[in-house]
Amino acid sequence: MKALKILFADDDLKYSLLIKRFLEREGYDVTYTGNGLNAAELFAQIKPDLVLLDVNMPGLNGFEVAERIRRSDKHTLIFFLSDRSDKSDRLTGFGLRGNDYLAKPFYPEELLARIRERFETELAPGSEAIVFASTYFDYDANELRTGNSKTLITSRQADILRMMAVRLNETVSREAILAAVWGNVSHANSLALNVQVTYLRKALRNDPGAEIVSVSGKGYALRVSPGSPAANS
Repeated sequence: MKALKILFADDDLKYSLLIKRFLEREGYDVTYTGNGLNAAELFAQIKPDLVLLDVNMPGLNGFEVAERIRRSDKHTLIFFLSDRSDKSDRLTGFGLRGNDYLAKPFYPEELLARIRERFETELAPGSEAIVFASTYFDYDANELRTGNSKTLITSRQADILRMMAVRLNETVSREAILAAVWGNVSHANSLALNVQVTYLRKALRNDPGAEIVSVSGKGYALRVSPGSPAANS
């Protein structure tokens, strides 16, 4: 299998080189820079599978780099790394379609586990798919397949489902979904989210091993029955 390409941008040189060497020992191809502007330029050159972005960097901060990336690429995974872990920063990260947010300090093994969680199966070039329970979710095609059944969903519904599927059995907050999919957490958009989740539940009705549950006062979780396959992405 071709080595996963990672673009790693963080201005903490000593710590970053430790992380870089750790990931390289695990078989990943890591390109490192300590400058946000360089990271934005390198992205187009190396076309990575994953981008690790420190939020506080010279040149451009991590949020600004992510914003530039998302103008042309909406699918490459982005993990934010930051000692700023308050709610507003996390919402900003997810609002820029970030896929994960790790608060510093973290163990290299934690980062490795999160990377493996999303790259457990080899995908066709340019595609993104997630398998959970009996469902094959083709994010790029907005398609759910369960056995011989195929269901098409909207792009917005695909974005919502993806946020839950990559955090299988975990609660994803309403605020994070609203910020990432709609761009703000207004009351009107909150009502729209309720409607979209209703449609997604109908779309998953052919898979008895998976369901979207409401977690009171918190958000939603995509849960699979015990013994069902966990998500592969």
